[in-house]
Amino acid sequence: MTNTKDLIVIGAGMAGIAAANKCAAAGWSVAIVDELPYGGTCALRGCDPKKMLRRGAEVVDAARLMRGRGIDAGDLAINWADLMAHKRSFTDAVPGNMEAGLKKNGVETLHGHVRFVNENTVQLAGGERLQGRHILIATGAAPRPLGLPGAEHVIDSTDFLELAELPQRILFIGGGFISFEFAHIAARAGSQVTILHHSDRMLRQFDPDLVAMLAERSRAIGIEIVTRAAPQSIENADGNLTLTVDGPDGARNIKADLVVHGAGREAAIGHLDLAAGGIEATRKGVTVHPHLQSVSNPAVYAAGDAVASPGQPLTPVAVFEGKVAASNMLKGGTVEPDYRGVPSAVFTIPELVRVGLLEEEATAQGLDFRTVHTDTSGWFSNRRIGETHAAAKVLIDNETGKVLGAHMFGPEYAELVNFFGLAMRLGLKASDLKMMVSAYPSVGSDLGSLV
Repeated sequence: MTNTKDLIVIGAGMAGIAAANKCAAAGWSVAIVDELPYGGTCALRGCDPKKMLRRGAEVVDAARLMRGRGIDAGDLAINWADLMAHKRSFTDAVPGNMEAGLKKNGVETLHGHVRFVNENTVQLAGGERLQGRHILIATGAAPRPLGLPGAEHVIDSTDFLELAELPQRILFIGGGFISFEFAHIAARAGSQVTILHHSDRMLRQFDPDLVAMLAERSRAIGIEIVTRAAPQSIENADGNLTLTVDGPDGARNIKADLVVHGAGREAAIGHLDLAAGGIEATRKGVTVHPHLQSVSNPAVYAAGDAVASPGQPLTPVAVFEGKVAASNMLKGGTVEPDYRGVPSAVFTIPELVRVGLLEEEATAQGLDFRTVHTDTSGWFSNRRIGETHAAAKVLIDNETGKVLGAHMFGPEYAELVNFFGLAMRLGLKASDLKMMVSAYPSVGSDLGSLV
């Protein structure tokens, strides 16, 4: 027997849950299904648990920066087992809470692998079929295949967040978000850390000058960064891993106790048998119109990391894409998500943040702009905590005075960048930001001096 719904949501992460709740609140019959625990990557295997672990590294780093400035750090160290227990104090309750909330809102919650059998029907592993007037694909992303001999010896970010013990030598493949964030935690927990990247430029989504500052700060805490080196193979000899890399100086072997995949992710849609549903897609995700409806199957929408859209692979983007998709399904509309002013952050210590255009992007668009580039390492807000590396770049349109982009590296700048994001969404000018009166002395009170 086929279970018929107004909406079937595949994927119980932030995008899927937002859409399911919105449509259920409007009176639709809704089912949601996931083969993984409810909550998605962010709450269970990414943003939130990572930030829980980061807190231990923050405390250690803060104490060490104040050596000779009134604080004796002594033998301050991270107890990894206790820190992981702290992380689980949040993550353990998430799946149950998420599922209970959906059920309370009238959503039918299902578990297991699912695949398309035709344009509007999916089948669970046990044989049950679900037919929907609409189907939302919100299955998120997964690590892209490394495609090298010995890749089975590599763990991914999900595995790292469940490590019972932290090995002495850790090597991260790829110079992106995952590698840098976890490297900063592991190094401050006492591990010898190496980041391997295939080209000169790491974290390409961020300002290169500030990335260089992050690399300098990373090396200062003992992280080895190897660029222009491509991994070739991994050998495992009784737990002792050897990664062979090819660089400008030829082949090189790097020894490690643990190798972590930080070389990018791709849409987790390969298991859905999209062809059976007449759904066009690429490795970047389901191919959609700007209003998130499939270009080949009008019954299907997609949101979050599973969609090939202009949106960044960020939790807030997934949430508002889920809500926009739900609204369009409910109303038969073609509203497009508003991606203006969405900040992103690399939660190293300190953090690297961005909102809006890079200088190279603004130049490529032919915009007339100026860049206010400020070294803030000597400012009071950083001096008082002993931080040695901090800077900001703000791009301002010369004709309108509006903020085109803001790029910062420094403590608490993940909070400060939100003001720039809001300014961009509201069309505020740099002069408007100068008018803001902030609590003083605070990091927020630096805002006016950055533009």
